[in-house]
Amino acid sequence: MPLEPLLPLFHRLNREHFDGSLLLEDRPLLQLRWSDGRLTRTAGFYRHGQRPDGSRLCEIVLSRPLLEPLPRQALLSTLCHEMIHAWVDRVLAVREVHGPCFRARMERINASQQQFQVSVRHRFPVPVAAPAWIAHCPRCGLRSPYRQRRQGLACRACCERWHGGRWHGDCLLVFEPARP
Repeated sequence: MPLEPLLPLFHRLNREHFDGSLLLEDRPLLQLRWSDGRLTRTAGFYRHGQRPDGSRLCEIVLSRPLLEPLPRQALLSTLCHEMIHAWVDRVLAVREVHGPCFRARMERINASQQQFQVSVRHRFPVPVAAPAWIAHCPRCGLRSPYRQRRQGLACRACCERWHGGRWHGDCLLVFEPARP
């Protein structure tokens, strides 16, 4: 599915499932955008807070790489899921993630239409990147895959066994490039 403009979908879902409550003077209470291509582990997110300049940050970001190849229902489900987060935060002013307010609205939306289903967790295929590094413990031989090389990591099992659970330099993991 090619990328679709998000604002018309937002307005439609806001009208159908949130009684227009995510608007203030005909403008959305949040910003809406597609990711720049780096968001590959989740289909989308809602975030709020304060920008460095002191202005309010409130936005929904949807994953272009995950949602672009999927059917339109995946886009609608994800956008609606993130809109529920915005509604709980901005309209109800409740601090919860997938709590009772979120779940009640999700169930209400799912019961009111058959076009898509909102869920707490998506089941879209997430591409799994091969690890770039293998860390091994020279003491016990344990090997673990890592996407990034990390400094100062020690083998937990050896730290617990030999040093009473405290980090110790004798147990530092050694990183090697993973073989393709």
